[in-house]
Amino acid sequence: MVLVLVIGDLHIPHRVHDLPAKFKKLLVPGKIQQILCTGNVCDRETYEYLRTVSPDVHVVRGDYDESSFPLSVTVAHSPIRIGVIHGHQSVPTGDLDSLNAIARQLDVDVLVSGHTHTFQAVEYDGRFFVNPGSATGAWIGSYNGDPTPSFALMDIQGPVVVTYVYQLIEGEVRVEKIEYRKEPEPVREAPRPTAMPQSIPSSPGPQHTQSIW
Repeated sequence: MVLVLVIGDLHIPHRVHDLPAKFKKLLVPGKIQQILCTGNVCDRETYEYLRTVSPDVHVVRGDYDESSFPLSVTVAHSPIRIGVIHGHQSVPTGDLDSLNAIARQLDVDVLVSGHTHTFQAVEYDGRFFVNPGSATGAWIGSYNGDPTPSFALMDIQGPVVVTYVYQLIEGEVRVEKIEYRKEPEPVREAPRPTAMPQSIPSSPGPQHTQSIW
């Protein structure tokens, strides 16, 4: 079992000063093995905070990050392969067909993306797409009102990914569970020989000798 924190679109300190206190109480060190961040961390202090939760942190560059984070990351928890992007690469934003094309390009079973500040976890075309939303509920121009603060925990058990979404609604943390199972790869049959096997030649001469076969 591997427990992976999926988080992003923090926008600290430009839009929000910190993570919600009730989220911080949940994110205690020592329980989470890995962090996948969809970007827009925006300051080093927030990145260092994530490293206190788990030292294995993978961050991709968001459209407001000035750091040199990569545009995409791929991690493997056999047999599951996970890709991480910020999400602004998807046109239109959040479009599943566009995200699916990126997932195929990265050759992953699970694609984590952000940018919309809205949680989503859905299976599509045999793959699993997770958007953790904005952990701080940071405002976004295309959203009417304030987004709901959210993050996700993925419990990976072999081919099964159980995703728990944590949302801060009216001051209370609410949790939902979504499960994805990777289907086994189809077994490919070995190609059958097309040439007929040659017959074993008989021993020449009238005397019979013992066959080496």
